[in-house]
Amino acid sequence: MSTRQQTGHVTVWDPVVRYGHWALVVAFAVAYLSAEEEAGGPDPWHVWGGYVVGAVVVLRLVWGFVGSRHARFSDFAYSPLAGARYLADLVRGRARRYLGHSPAGGMMVFLLLASLAGTVATGLVAYGDLGKGPLGGPGSSAGTSAGVEVVTQAFANGDKDRHGTSPAAGDEAESAIGELHDVLANITLGLVVLHILGVGLASVVHRENLTRAMITGQKRAPD
Repeated sequence: MSTRQQTGHVTVWDPVVRYGHWALVVAFAVAYLSAEEEAGGPDPWHVWGGYVVGAVVVLRLVWGFVGSRHARFSDFAYSPLAGARYLADLVRGRARRYLGHSPAGGMMVFLLLASLAGTVATGLVAYGDLGKGPLGGPGSSAGTSAGVEVVTQAFANGDKDRHGTSPAAGDEAESAIGELHDVLANITLGLVVLHILGVGLASVVHRENLTRAMITGQKRAPD
């Protein structure tokens, strides 16, 4: 629960939310900036950055049901319409101030968690196709190829070489999963940029440093 302090501030964000937030920032940055593959596969920094992102996402999903008041999904599960209205009011400089996540902020939390989860999942599958990681091992590539054969069949039919033959199903599946991983990573980066812009605008409109609040955990008490 939020606790009123003598300074006129209340504690809103618990340590799991705060530390998890900044751990995601660092881990995603490391993973994204080290995405270039080496001869033997992905850079170790990329792999371990992805592992940390995955672990924090799982923790945040669990904490969204059992955590403190403002950490729970039920506290900011607003409708898309509410999020759109809040954004419109925010641009006009008259948006209502929320102690926890605003409707737009709540939508961004869900979008980022979904995008990060998808990025990590496709990364694990692609890494497993190389025989590495938790999904690696004998037959991992064949199993993955079978699982995504329906998705990649259209690509295989339209990507024949000059002799009229199609690439191997396994190679096509690996390529599709790798490309999807890259697309999701770029979508996540785009969401991060929008998140930063939204935090900056909300900080100005509400006259409150929301970045500092995610460090200290405290926000100005309601009027």
